Amino acid sequence: MVTVQKLLRLGSDLQVDSARRDTEILLCHCLDKPRVWLYTWPEKEVSQDCANAFKQLLVQRRKGIPVAYLTGQREFWSLPLAVSDATLIPRPETETLVEWALELALPNAASVLDLGTGSGAIALALASERPQWHLTALDVSEEALQVARGNAVRTKMTSVHFVQSDWYQAVLGQRFNALLGNPPYVDADDPHLGLGDVRFEPRSALVSSNRGLEDLGRLVIGAPDQLVDGGWLLLEHGFEQAKTVRAMLHDAGFSHVTTRLDMSGRQRVTGGCWHAD
Repeated sequence: MVTVQKLLRLGSDLQVDSARRDTEILLCHCLDKPRVWLYTWPEKEVSQDCANAFKQLLVQRRKGIPVAYLTGQREFWSLPLAVSDATLIPRPETETLVEWALELALPNAASVLDLGTGSGAIALALASERPQWHLTALDVSEEALQVARGNAVRTKMTSVHFVQSDWYQAVLGQRFNALLGNPPYVDADDPHLGLGDVRFEPRSALVSSNRGLEDLGRLVIGAPDQLVDGGWLLLEHGFEQAKTVRAMLHDAGFSHVTTRLDMSGRQRVTGGCWHAD
């Protein structure tokens, strides 16, 4: 007899800090049960088909494939979002960007642009909190946009408008109250690209030239032409890039430039306010 408890023991050899959690998530995925169910029914018998599927997922996890890609889902801002190898896996530190955006004193029907939406995490989180906002989410990858559109339907946040665009190209001439982005900001030679889940995520969504600053710079330079007077630009970046991004914003004429810390206490999001001359 194969029980829940016996199957959970099979994940004890996973070479990751989150071995127990990963094992539980994968088994719950196969059982279609919440994690609390595992603790309530440890002696529950599991079908052979389910056990075999779980064992195959463990094989893939041992190879390093992220749990989110194995289950096809990751929660962000309490929203269950589908992910694929065409999108980054939403991370808790990006919620710092969402929190800041929600604190801005924007009009009730503000126009907000999510730059490089990926799975749609930022735009859909904002839509869940500010349904009256006019949210546009763009990405250069049509594959990523397909995932984001599916997430909008799944979470019933169908007011978000998705656009395929190389940064501002498809929205030139439009003005927004806020621009938000989590662009590629990793240097191509960063050793972290060979570690953990990052190994399997799309390089185009991670890596930027000029020591990881190329895309951040493009978004800063183009922002004044896309913002209304008093509009805000908020950008997620690497924690070692905060000083440089603040300098970029100052040089571009932004005021009230500051950096917010993520939950780990690292400088993660920098923003500023634009005022036309």
